[in-house]
Order: sequence, then structure tokens, then C-alpha cells
Amino acid sequence: MSVLIVGTIALDSIKTPFGDKKDILGGSAVYAAVASSFFAPTTLIGPVGSDFPKEHLTFLQSRDINCNALHKIDGPTFRWHGYYEYDMNQAHTVDTQLNILTKFDPVIPAGLRDTPYVFLANLDPELQLKVIAQLKKPKMIVADTMNFWIDSKREVLHKLIKQVDLMVMNDGEIRQFMETPNIPLAARRLLDLGCKGVIVKKGEHGALYFSKEGHFAAPSYPQEQLRDPTGAGDTFGGALIGYLAKSDDCGPENIRRAVVVGSVMASFNVEDFSLDRMKSLKPKEVRARFEEIRKCACFSELAESHWE
Repeated sequence: MSVLIVGTIALDSIKTPFGDKKDILGGSAVYAAVASSFFAPTTLIGPVGSDFPKEHLTFLQSRDINCNALHKIDGPTFRWHGYYEYDMNQAHTVDTQLNILTKFDPVIPAGLRDTPYVFLANLDPELQLKVIAQLKKPKMIVADTMNFWIDSKREVLHKLIKQVDLMVMNDGEIRQFMETPNIPLAARRLLDLGCKGVIVKKGEHGALYFSKEGHFAAPSYPQEQLRDPTGAGDTFGGALIGYLAKSDDCGPENIRRAVVVGSVMASFNVEDFSLDRMKSLKPKEVRARFEEIRKCACFSELAESHWE
């Protein structure tokens, strides 16, 4: 099955304790599309400016990502400038230049409106709703968001949540949106708003999946090589939807596997700046790391004698 991903395309300038890079490939939809492409045919829709480097487009096409529906807009590409200190879970924004992003009006070509699996990467929720309105009965819609939209468009997010299958937030965002420090309580409140499942990204501490039927905790890979965490959450979401499309199974057990697959792909993404690690990543490495996580989370039941 195929995947449609809609979101931002950016040129990032990022400084971490391990390097300083200027105008590198970024954007929520880019990270998600590259991760998804490891598992399923993927189409990327987002805005690119007249200054968008051809080599970035060539790389995306080398991943067999369909870029024919990109919105090419005259003007400079969306740019984000930020830095990380040794707490690599916290990004600090220096400058954001929306540029042509303010002109982005997502139109889904007729031939893509029946794509079965859709990931709405971080984007204005009004635009995410506009995408949903153009779709024809997708099997799965997964949506991501961020604190900026929680602050500025809370009511629109309420409408979005009612129309998606899985809502993805990090631990800070779901606490902010549901106005409680308790993540399980926040997840239950989010489910009550109408989505079928909630995934809470916890960075280096893994991810949580909540549904009406129960919950699941996915451990993270014990990462020793960490250079740039930018795009890790988007990589997580793209891998999750890509795996679901590959397996064409939206059951709760397979969603749990997809959450772990997302964590695995995110763990590779943070090993280098931009998409550099993904350029050399091989499927056998993904499978091997998945098995490592599966084994570290496996344990036996308590013996009856331990209760006596």
C-alpha cells in the first residue's frame, strides 16, 4: 500500500555540541517521507521555494519518493535556525523565516486522493483539515502537531483530532494540550475527543501508545551516538505510517510493532545531521536494531513460588 505525506520542507541551520551546519535539508514532511520510503511507496507534498537546492530534490527522488506534487512557489524556502545544548531533548529556536510557507495551499491531485495511508506532518491544523477534506476514505490518517499550534489554534486542533485515527504528540505537548501533568490521563482525554489512538513521543525514553483497549510502552534504543535530534519525531511518524502501509494491517498488535519501528528509525536519524545517516542506512540495520529492542523488552512471568 502507498503513503501520502503532507507537511513542511525546510532549509535548516543547526548547531549542537557536535557540529554547526548551515542550510541543510529539513522539514517535517521531508524527514517523514524519507523514513516512510524504507517501507512503502511514498508521495511527498509540501512547498519549496525557488532557492531550493536541486541536490536535495535529487536525493529525495533517489529514495523513490514521488515529488511530482510538490508545490513550487516563487520566493525563498522556509528556514529554521536553532541550537541544542547537552540536553538534546530541547531545541532552542534562534530564528524562523516562514517565507513561501505562508503561501502554501495544499491541493491534492485527483490521482492521489484515494491514497490509503496518510501522514499529516507538523503543519498548520487548518491546512491539515483541508487535506483531509480532499481525501477519499483512507484506511489510516496519522497527524502530528507542535506546541505553537496548541497555543495559537487549540480549537482547530479539536476539530482535527475528531477526524484522524492516530494523533501523535510529544510528552510536553500532550500535557500542554490536555492541561494536566499526567500523561495517561491526558491520553484518555485526547481519546475522548474522538481519535482512535494516541502516541506520545518521549524522545530518548521511547514512546507510549494509548487506545480504548489499553496501552503499550515502547523502549528506546540505548543510543550512544547522538549528533543532531532534529527531525527525530517526524522520522518516527513517517516510519510508523510506512510500516503500517507495508503490512496493510491497522490492528492494535501491528500498531505496537509500528511504534517500535518508528523508534528504531528515529534512533538512526539522530546519529548525524539532517538526513545524512538515512542516506547510508540499510534495511538489514533496521531489522537488527528492531530485534535488539525486542529482546531488551522481553521478560518472563513471575514464578508462582515468588508469591509464597
